[in-house]
Amino acid sequence: MVHSAGQSDTPDISLIVGLGNPGPKYAGTRHNIGFEIVDQLSKRFSIPLKEERRFQGEYGAGFSPIRQKLYLLKPTTYMNRSGQSIRAVLDWLKLEPASVLVVYDDMDLPIGRLRLRLSGSAGGHNGMKSAISHLGTQDFCRMRIGIGSADKSGEPDRAVVSHVLGSFSKQERQQMDEVVDVAVRALEKSLSDGVEKAMSLYNGVEIGG
Repeated sequence: MVHSAGQSDTPDISLIVGLGNPGPKYAGTRHNIGFEIVDQLSKRFSIPLKEERRFQGEYGAGFSPIRQKLYLLKPTTYMNRSGQSIRAVLDWLKLEPASVLVVYDDMDLPIGRLRLRLSGSAGGHNGMKSAISHLGTQDFCRMRIGIGSADKSGEPDRAVVSHVLGSFSKQERQQMDEVVDVAVRALEKSLSDGVEKAMSLYNGVEIGG
C-alpha cells in the first residue's frame, strides 16, 4: 500500500527490524541499540516479542497507533547473518523489501544523532550487508543510530570491535536513553505520516548531551 497524494509516495512500513547480537553478554552494548529500540516499540505498541524458530529471531505481530498491521523483529542469528531472519519473515508474510525499516548502530554518526533514509549502502555495517544481500536490494528504509566513532590510533580493526561491543559510559547511557525515546517517536511518525515526513522532523535534531 502506498500513501495517498499529499502524503508520501513511499510504501507503508509493515516490518520494523532492530539489529543486534543475542544473549546477555551483548545486552546494552553499542551494537545492540537496534534491539533496544524494538524492545521499546514492543512496549509502546503492546506487541509482545517471542522467540520464533522459523524466523531465527524474536518476533511479534500487532497494530501500529493508526491500526495498521505491524510486525517487529529482532534477529537472533548474530549480527552478520541478520538478513536470513529478515528474509524468512518477508517470505512467510509475503511482504516486499520496500515494507521493511531496519534500525541499527552507526559509528559515522555522533551520539545524540539519528538518520532516517529511504535506501542506501551498508556503509561497512555487517548486519546491513547481510540484510541487503538476502533482500536482494538496498531500496528499503533504515534508521541509523549514532554511537560515536572508535579510537583507531592503535589497531583499527580491534578498536572497532571493542567499540561496538563495548558498553556506553554512564553519561552516554543517559543520552542514549533520550535517543531511544526520540527514535521511537520518529518511528511512530514514520508509520502515521510516512518516512519522508519523519526525516524532515528528526534527521537534523541533536538529542541530549
